[in-house]
Amino acid sequence: MDASQSNAPKSATLTIGDESWELPILNGTIGPDVIDIAKLYGQTGKFTYDPGFTSTASCESQITYIDGDEGVLLYRGYPIEQLAEPGDFLETCYLLLYGELPTAAQKADFDYRVTRHTMVHEQMSRFFHGFRRDAHPMSVLVASVGALSAFYHDSTDISDPQQRMIASIRMIAKIPTLAAMAYKYSIGQPFVYPKNELDYASNFLRMCFSVPCEEYKVNPILSRAIDRIFILHADHEQNASTSTVRLAGSSGANPFACIAAGIACLWGPAHGGANEAALKMLGEIGSVDRIPEFINRAKDKNDPFRLMGFGHRVYKNYDPRAKIMQRTCHEVLGELGIKDDPLLDIAVELERIALQDEYFVERKLYPNIDFYSGITLRALGFPTSMFTVLFALARTVGWIGQWKEMIEDPSQRIGRPRQLYTGATQRDYIPIARRK
Repeated sequence: MDASQSNAPKSATLTIGDESWELPILNGTIGPDVIDIAKLYGQTGKFTYDPGFTSTASCESQITYIDGDEGVLLYRGYPIEQLAEPGDFLETCYLLLYGELPTAAQKADFDYRVTRHTMVHEQMSRFFHGFRRDAHPMSVLVASVGALSAFYHDSTDISDPQQRMIASIRMIAKIPTLAAMAYKYSIGQPFVYPKNELDYASNFLRMCFSVPCEEYKVNPILSRAIDRIFILHADHEQNASTSTVRLAGSSGANPFACIAAGIACLWGPAHGGANEAALKMLGEIGSVDRIPEFINRAKDKNDPFRLMGFGHRVYKNYDPRAKIMQRTCHEVLGELGIKDDPLLDIAVELERIALQDEYFVERKLYPNIDFYSGITLRALGFPTSMFTVLFALARTVGWIGQWKEMIEDPSQRIGRPRQLYTGATQRDYIPIARRK
């Protein structure tokens, strides 16, 4: 049902001077009502001003819902806690793409289709060798995902539903292979081909950490941990990178280019680099003995220092993903028996203090998913340069689901935000000889 038809019609009145206009109010299935200003300029000759679009709904979506005040995250109506514990990442992928959880037969078919698309064109390996050996893995991933459109011409016609689905499956399947290749290239090791007998997460770990000279056995606890990380990061409503994918897609760009645009946006430290920033902060603290000093600095309003990985822009309560990530983090640390990593010692003690300290509890500055995921990924053996790559791998399915929904939305138009112009008014050109 269209949101505008879900309840009895309501409207808001906008008054400017002596004139008034009625603006429709749309009702979602859950969440706040929305004032429809699509015809505002045509009716009033005025725009709205909303930097960052934090009070503006850019689209209608049925994929993900967040209630930051209550600490709720739903994928297609299912709480994240219920998906992350019993299910696996490909089940979540199916849900985000098709709108419903798969039956056993549908899941088997979907797994088969993804698994049989994990290899990339052999010429891609030569493409990788064009990068400097010290290239950041994110720069390699942005370029290689964008380059997929040069290798798979048969799935770039966005008007064809079949091609859209083939492109979607291809990206979900090939992103782990490209991410692992980016990692292997950055450390100077040979690429490892995917193995069809392994599940999605295990296959990825093997492509990252195995070498040709010895057999690699995937630890199921570590594989389950990375799979859970993928589920928790699969989608997060209309964030910066998702909005970028939708904006790029609104122009009719091919799906590979749209996902590459999303990866580029995610690379920004304010978006996808939060877990790396949290680890950097732990390094700045340096030792467990110095934690009280930094806790006091965090409480000092005049000190620019901030605890990274605590609190969240959207969640004013506990981040529901953080609870799952916390358990996963401790499972990994317990399985690996890591006892000589000073950063992990600092993280565990900082977590303990923050969950008990009145200052943090009152302000709901709980450790968030980025705090725990950074620690977990470090324990798994990934360098910080790979953290955002893994985020992009997980978020790809969310981007694809959002892109697919946008393409199939008959009301979708090319994105064209307005502006509040504050530059010079019209002036006449002066020849250079007469300028002072």
